[in-house]
Amino acid sequence: MASAELRDELNCSICLSLYTDPVSLRCGHNFCRSCIVSVLDAQEAAEEYSCPDCRAEYPERPVLEKNRKLRNIVERFSSTQPDMEETRIFCTYCTKSPVPAVKSCLQCENALCGKHLTAHNKTVDHLLTEPTESFVNKKCSLHKKVLEYYCPQDTACLCASCCLVGEHRGHRVELLDEASEKKKKKLREYLDELNPQKADIQTKVQNLQAYKKKIHEKASDKRKNVSKKFIHIEERLETAEKKVLSEVSRQEEKIVSQISHLIEKLEIKEYELSRKICHVEEMSRVIDPIRLLQESDIKIFGHGGDEDTGGDGGEVSTEEDLDEVLISLTLH
Repeated sequence: MASAELRDELNCSICLSLYTDPVSLRCGHNFCRSCIVSVLDAQEAAEEYSCPDCRAEYPERPVLEKNRKLRNIVERFSSTQPDMEETRIFCTYCTKSPVPAVKSCLQCENALCGKHLTAHNKTVDHLLTEPTESFVNKKCSLHKKVLEYYCPQDTACLCASCCLVGEHRGHRVELLDEASEKKKKKLREYLDELNPQKADIQTKVQNLQAYKKKIHEKASDKRKNVSKKFIHIEERLETAEKKVLSEVSRQEEKIVSQISHLIEKLEIKEYELSRKICHVEEMSRVIDPIRLLQESDIKIFGHGGDEDTGGDGGEVSTEEDLDEVLISLTLH
């Protein structure tokens, strides 16, 4: 338990993994160098920097200080963690001194180290799986037998008895490993669709950021030109000067507000895609086919079928409107 709590303290709050080349901000919070650099790069377009943890703001891009002490702690912690720390599942038969399990027997419902696994395989021919302490979801709740098959028609994992009797009798079934590989293939195809969509949104955000900056520059230039024109005009024209400046600022605020709204919508889409991608990548690496096939949170759509990453709506017409207003700023 103490080791688990220490590991939590040594995890970067951005990537949720052990610190890699940890650095510190002035507010005292630590991050992986690559993680915080990515965050600061994203904030650079808005020229507003803040800490991802406490939201402390910085007028300029903050200097990153190496945290050598934290780096040494992470390295020492990593070097002292045996393989058993990763699974925390130990051999059922090694009671005097815990030995990490390498496999679990679904029939015996025991975890086995390398030595006891060899002895086990010499006496019986049972179905083995990766080390686990939970056998309930690996056996049929009706027949209490090991789940070995998958029914695509009912999207259910079955034991041998389920295939012979009951509501699944006569259904076309597949071996769990075969069904698992098919689903992994679909997940990889789904990732191939999601990643370009995310990249497209990132490109649009960057373009809008540049467009926003251009609007600011145009408005700034316009204010300077107006000020130069009115500097030698008599006092009676002061009211007209203020009116023109107010109109320029109003147009600037309107356009920037529209762009900011578009950016916010695209960033929400990017976040949703990142969350989906992380979840899909995690499930595509799952070794346990039963857990993978019983996962109900993943919906794989065909090409262009993801409802969350649909068309851009009215963005094209909105950008055309912005161009027209930009032209009007130049001409007036």
